[in-house]
Amino acid sequence: MTSAIRNLPVVLLPGTGSDETFVQSVFTGPLALVGARLIAPPPPPGAVLAEGYLEELDRLARVHGSLVVGGVSFGAHLAAEWAVANPRRCEGLVCALPAWNGEPGSAPAAVAARASADLVAAQGVDGALAAVAAGSPAWLVDELSRAWRRHGDDLVPGLRVAAGRRAPSLTELATVAVPAGVAGCAGDLVHPVAVAREWALVLPRGELGVVELADFGRDREVLGRASLVGFLKGWFGSAAGTV
Repeated sequence: MTSAIRNLPVVLLPGTGSDETFVQSVFTGPLALVGARLIAPPPPPGAVLAEGYLEELDRLARVHGSLVVGGVSFGAHLAAEWAVANPRRCEGLVCALPAWNGEPGSAPAAVAARASADLVAAQGVDGALAAVAAGSPAWLVDELSRAWRRHGDDLVPGLRVAAGRRAPSLTELATVAVPAGVAGCAGDLVHPVAVAREWALVLPRGELGVVELADFGRDREVLGRASLVGFLKGWFGSAAGTV
């Protein structure tokens, strides 16, 4: 790898209801292999979740000059939104599990976020987690238990912000002419692979990586590697190889 990639600040944002701890579990190892600097900001509180993250990206761009941005699910949406609005300050995208394009409408992730918000509001975090545990793998229940409790009273408004926020349209994504890795997860019904594929196809330098849900359950870093390899292919061309 060249010194250029080693010096790049890579700012990655979590999905709604998640936090920087999860982002670190997905991306720290893969980014360390190429010497890039992971910056994983903690979630802004509740109702200012989206605008707070966009303001933090602006602040970090003033500090560093330009950024590679990305994230998981809603974090990927916000990063892409920032990239559309800041073409001269964005060096690349590293996005995992984008959930919709344009208005959320009835996208599964938006429906799930609204339902989760309603469930937490009605039953509290413990009651909601008990309901989620009935049909979810243990690793996901553990992750939600840690992150949801951390969000506390900010969880419900944050879920509602994410469920209602527009993502970049495919037309807007087509204007983001930077290297872009987009990872999807086969078997994840909340984040359909078809959405990740659409993002990768319209991004001018987009590359798609797909992982299996069972593999992701065993090793969070498979998702980070898939999206990072796509970014590296866009950065270096077909000589990127693997990490």
